Amino acid sequence: MLTHQRKPVCLSLISTDLPVWSVVETAATLYQKDSDRFHLLLTAPHQKNSDNPSSRSQNELYPNCNIPTPGSPRILWLEISPYRVTMTMQGNTQLSYRHFWEQGVYGVSRYWLPSESFQPHEPIRLRNFTRNLSLSGHPLPENLRVEYELWSGELQLGSYILNLEIKH
Repeated sequence: MLTHQRKPVCLSLISTDLPVWSVVETAATLYQKDSDRFHLLLTAPHQKNSDNPSSRSQNELYPNCNIPTPGSPRILWLEISPYRVTMTMQGNTQLSYRHFWEQGVYGVSRYWLPSESFQPHEPIRLRNFTRNLSLSGHPLPENLRVEYELWSGELQLGSYILNLEIKH
């Protein structure tokens, strides 16, 4: 049951306790895997290396990672169901990541940083605790909201809200 549609989306990430705020508005391809599982694929805008906080926050999912942009696009891939969400960013030689969220569960967030050598590097592994995961819309999703805490060992690195609006 693989069907797909091109949709405008708005993906935002905010921290409820840190100065992190970011919005990406673009078109995405929505793939329906079965009745309640979807994949959403989008190309994020290139990151701007600027000292202007407003220009960074409008174009970057993680605005404090002010890394120069290489030529390759950044592909964001979300695997969505009412029970769990996985988000992967790849295609950028500077930074890649993968987040796994499931309500009431400590998921894993992995970050791969750039390397000057050809040796593969181990990812930075953090834990995230998903306080709330909600998916609305039928038959196609319209809104996804994930509220989570990010942890390194016993140290909380902030509380975050990831919100995805899929416009029909």
